[in-house]
Amino acid sequence: MTPVIAFVGLGHMGGPMAANLVSAGHRVLGFDLVREVLTTASTTGVEVAESAAAAAAEADVVITMLPTGRHVLALYRDQGLLAAAKPGTLFIDCSTIDVADARAAHEAAADAGHRALDAPVSGGVVGAEAATLTFMAGGGEAEFAWAEPLLAVMGRRAVHCGGAGAGQAAKICNNMILGISMIAVSEAFVLGERLGLSHQALYDVASTASGQCWALTTNCPVPGPVPASPANRDYRPGFAAPLMAKDLGLAADALRTAGIDAGLGPRAAELYAAFAAGDGATQDFSGIVHALRDTAADAPKGTTTA
Repeated sequence: MTPVIAFVGLGHMGGPMAANLVSAGHRVLGFDLVREVLTTASTTGVEVAESAAAAAAEADVVITMLPTGRHVLALYRDQGLLAAAKPGTLFIDCSTIDVADARAAHEAAADAGHRALDAPVSGGVVGAEAATLTFMAGGGEAEFAWAEPLLAVMGRRAVHCGGAGAGQAAKICNNMILGISMIAVSEAFVLGERLGLSHQALYDVASTASGQCWALTTNCPVPGPVPASPANRDYRPGFAAPLMAKDLGLAADALRTAGIDAGLGPRAAELYAAFAAGDGATQDFSGIVHALRDTAADAPKGTTTA
């Protein structure tokens, strides 16, 4: 029997994910607080529910894609999502949230007689639309096995990372790597500009040498070398800078909680927080190259900046 799916949170990521489930033959009941988003989702075959709880009441699986752990826990507990669902419903939270909040969501679901996975994603809007996301899942092996066919519809790979919260742990570690890498790649291009290198020359070398990484070869922060990168679309997101700032903030918090005296993770969080609060508010995270270029321009040649 094909499971009925409730999908709560139908924005830039959730909307395409829900549409892919519809395309695969699933009945999807959707809800979002933004009316325009619901209108768009309805054109893809998602059935619009009058509330999140109403969608959950008819579903075998409830998928959520929300901004923060506070929103997830409020929806689960205060707004009646867990209470409305049938006993044994599988709750899959694809939001990127704090590990402690993910574990609290697992506990709340279990206390209400349900099953749960935290399953944040990597791949951005492009991956959501193309169903090429990577899912990092935390929870029981049985729950992961049950959810895996659904995750396969929405993504290219799903990895069971461990128990409750392990998916979120993997996500923030991965995105800390990505954020630091993008800063390094952007600084390299700014340095190359100062030294007289063309963007293409630096790309041709680094993309086939030891500097190769996803931030360079897929999401190159300067126009030209990678035609599909946001840099060639006026830095319209793929993966928005405020979302990277959020993820790096979670990583920085986790570093402090774990007692790790790290240098690059917290500094990357600071740089992205400042960028996202200013000109980067509506830009792709690769737009950080502008802030780094501005910093370099303000420094006289032959000096260094902190």
